[in-house]
Amino acid sequence: MVAPRRRLFAGPEVRALRTKVGASQVQLAATLGISVPYLSQIESNDRPLTPAVLLALARAYPDDWGGITGVDEPLLVAAATAGGDPSIAAPVSEDVLRRAVEQQPQVARRLVAVHDAYRRSQEQLRLLDDTVEAGSGDTSRLPWEEVRDWFHAAGNYIDPLDRAAESLAAEIGTGTAALAERLRARHRVTIDTVDTGGRQLRAYDADTRRLALDGALPPESLAFLLAHTLVRLEMAEAIDATIAGAGLRYEASRGLLAVGLANYASGALTMPYAQFRGAAVGLRHDIDRLRRRFGVSFEQACHRLSTLQRPGAAGIPLFFLRVDMAGNITKRHSATRLQFARFGGACPLWVVHEAVAIPDRILVQRAEMPDGTRYVSMAKGLVKPSASYARPPRRYAVALGCEEADAADFIYADGLAAQAPTPIGMSCRICPRPDCDQRAFPPAGTTLSIDPDVRPVVPYGFG
Repeated sequence: MVAPRRRLFAGPEVRALRTKVGASQVQLAATLGISVPYLSQIESNDRPLTPAVLLALARAYPDDWGGITGVDEPLLVAAATAGGDPSIAAPVSEDVLRRAVEQQPQVARRLVAVHDAYRRSQEQLRLLDDTVEAGSGDTSRLPWEEVRDWFHAAGNYIDPLDRAAESLAAEIGTGTAALAERLRARHRVTIDTVDTGGRQLRAYDADTRRLALDGALPPESLAFLLAHTLVRLEMAEAIDATIAGAGLRYEASRGLLAVGLANYASGALTMPYAQFRGAAVGLRHDIDRLRRRFGVSFEQACHRLSTLQRPGAAGIPLFFLRVDMAGNITKRHSATRLQFARFGGACPLWVVHEAVAIPDRILVQRAEMPDGTRYVSMAKGLVKPSASYARPPRRYAVALGCEEADAADFIYADGLAAQAPTPIGMSCRICPRPDCDQRAFPPAGTTLSIDPDVRPVVPYGFG
């Protein structure tokens, strides 16, 4: 006779997980594919965790959920091993997982232990890579990194600000004239354009209510700066509340987050969520058509596309980054499984590096990571002209992409199916590829082999 399945109540653990990852009940419910009332009942221990919810938790949060004290469920940990790791080429179905853990629980637990050891080793390699690139043995985050990681943990979507900005856009419109009129009529702000020689884009004096903008800026930049000033005035309480709940260590981090949240709300105001997402779907994420329709820059449209993660109305998962001429990643976010190095540059085979040297031309690429996951990338080199001969223009490239499984909705994937994928990695120090001609240095933790009689492209082997 088969023993009845144990009912698992883990409300406090689920609530602790949600707090740790910085998700609201709405966001976590959407991730798990359940309703908000259902999640609320789970967190209150009024309903048990079902195998389906356990599987969803394990797949969404393999690092955070599997080690919660008091939760011992073979299906959970087996799912984290077989279903939640992108390095496993062929996902195992829930039915197969359930039969395996019921019939061979000791084997399942042993596999989980091996997988945990593997994940720890990979995390140690990533930490080593970050530490070496940072040039320090101190692994504590600096304010800039702390804020950047906070946005990543939030999924690059801030629901209260996004909805408030959407409501404001519905009320006043999104154009430069509408934004300027709201500042004048509601807040008695005087707006002037001045020649700063490119040294200062915006300056607001709260005492005199005077906003000075660099007259050399293009219209889309002027609109963004007007929106920035407006959201700081009208959404101050929401911004302050978000900062108070962020749990940041440094005062400088809180200041940087305030700027970042205002920038986020500015993008949400000039590109309202439902309207922008609908246009993105209809235009298959054609960025040039989107930027013309909404009067924004190419980079602004790319960045906004990476924030479309509203529960119940999410866009396709995209990654977004900006790379400077030296290969440094100055902006990054990924809603996909692709993760970027915290410091330094990315793989030199990635098309974004070529795009830096070729401004105003869109390059596309089909790429494959060492774990076998394939991505479609779009990259474009951009030049921001200065307002003075004495100040060189800013040159950089932006990249936007998705997993190949979502490529049907991404116009830049058209015609790439026949292209052999370019093998890329996250960083040379943790990339295992043995035959890369672009390798800058061997991966950490390997043993070099050197044959003085043979000179390959890369002057060493490793194993």
